[in-house]
Amino acid sequence: MTDTTTGNSESPGRTGSGAVDARPLGATPTPAGNLPAENPHHARRWLILAVIGIAQLMIVLDATIVTIALPDAQKDLGFGNGDRQWIVTAYSLAFGALLLFFGRLADLIGKKNTFIIGLIGFGLASALGGAAPNFEVLVTARALQGAAGAMLAPAALSLLTTTFTEPKERGTAFAVFGGIAGSGAAIGMLLGGLLTEYFNWRWTLFVNVAFTVVALAGAVVLLHTQRSENRPKLDLFGTVTISGALFCLVYGFSNAASHPWSAPSTWMFLAVAALGVVIFTWWQTRASHPLMPLRILLDRDRGGSFAAVFITGAGMFGVFLFLTYYLQIMLGYSPVKTGLAFLPMVFVLMASATLATTRLLQTVGARPLVAIGMALSGAGMAWMTGIDVTTSYPTHILGPLLVIGIGIGLVMAPAMNVATFGVNADDAGVASALVNTMQQVGGSIGTALLNTLATAAATSYLAGKRPTPLVLAHAQLHSYITAFWWSAGIFAAGAIICGLLLRPGVHTNESDAAPALHG
Repeated sequence: MTDTTTGNSESPGRTGSGAVDARPLGATPTPAGNLPAENPHHARRWLILAVIGIAQLMIVLDATIVTIALPDAQKDLGFGNGDRQWIVTAYSLAFGALLLFFGRLADLIGKKNTFIIGLIGFGLASALGGAAPNFEVLVTARALQGAAGAMLAPAALSLLTTTFTEPKERGTAFAVFGGIAGSGAAIGMLLGGLLTEYFNWRWTLFVNVAFTVVALAGAVVLLHTQRSENRPKLDLFGTVTISGALFCLVYGFSNAASHPWSAPSTWMFLAVAALGVVIFTWWQTRASHPLMPLRILLDRDRGGSFAAVFITGAGMFGVFLFLTYYLQIMLGYSPVKTGLAFLPMVFVLMASATLATTRLLQTVGARPLVAIGMALSGAGMAWMTGIDVTTSYPTHILGPLLVIGIGIGLVMAPAMNVATFGVNADDAGVASALVNTMQQVGGSIGTALLNTLATAAATSYLAGKRPTPLVLAHAQLHSYITAFWWSAGIFAAGAIICGLLLRPGVHTNESDAAPALHG
């Protein structure tokens, strides 16, 4: 099928943000003469959602599933503590650096093609990592996983955007997708704990092969390939510039989590990243085929949604990372028990995301949902600061987790929905990539910032004290509480920032604008 983009400013396909919908060339006009084409994915949309959900779960949980298996992998392959971080960093570096490039590639070669290539690559890289005979092969496999994930993530979200065009059904689809994005880290910890404890650390990688086979079969059978005459050309200079900048940004903040901010390997990479972003932004105003048209980013609602995803990515690492440390190190939880401890949060997060996008988004709009969700998440993090060295899970941890889960659900699904809705069909891939980029960069910054603040708090607590086991335990506890307070502050700032950026009310003009269909 060949698509062409209309230029009629009165078309209902044009949203308030300036996005234009497309109609198949030669299609029989409706009475209005400008309604979008029939969606060929409509009849199988729920099966497609299942395939996209499997791919998204694989991407998100792989950021944490291997973390729990690291001690066993280290013993098996014999690498040192200094090398251990690279098993995680290699994945995040490749993923973060290549997201925008592969997002635009999805617009160029088709979302179905990009999705399938990404699935195959992810499965092969996972098999290589699971069979790794040494540290070097394992790190290489993790980097390849990250690169394949960078293909999968924007293709999956843009396929979701173009498959679900009816507002209510779109809300349900984004509730599922946003719930997976928000809870994938917790699911990864539970699955990683189960596989490591009852099988072998290698199965934290091999399990992706099973996911890949199921998702690949579904993608081949269910998805249609479609073409557009107006496909954008690749912005080579912009691609190289932003990929390099994102690599330096993720590396700099990842390095800051284990090195001083004054270390050249930290600040020099961050400085290069900042320069790269400035050059990239300048170039996008002059390029004839920009990699990331600034209209995508500068729309007020999309900008607020991108900010929400970024801030949530930074803030929620306080609960995932430091609560995991607290449960395992201070309370002596096993990996499986730690994963189970997060399950109540996962359940309420999914329920909250579903309610937000299927009922509330079309009633009150994104602004109050995101602001209230941020405020609830911050309140839950502040409540979490009441922990002690002998805290009981039911009395001091379960309640905060439930509040945080409700809050993140109210933020993630509506923000992803608004960030990608009404985008010009030829920009769907790069807009989806930008959502994932914001979450990835936010997570990297949050991890580095909170880790630095927690370490400084522990050092300050120990100053002038005799390092007895009890004092050391309280210093560690103080570091966790500090991280929770800062996470609460991040969410509180997010409530204000997103509340100011997002427009009030429901944008009914977008409900009539079904994104054009490209595979």
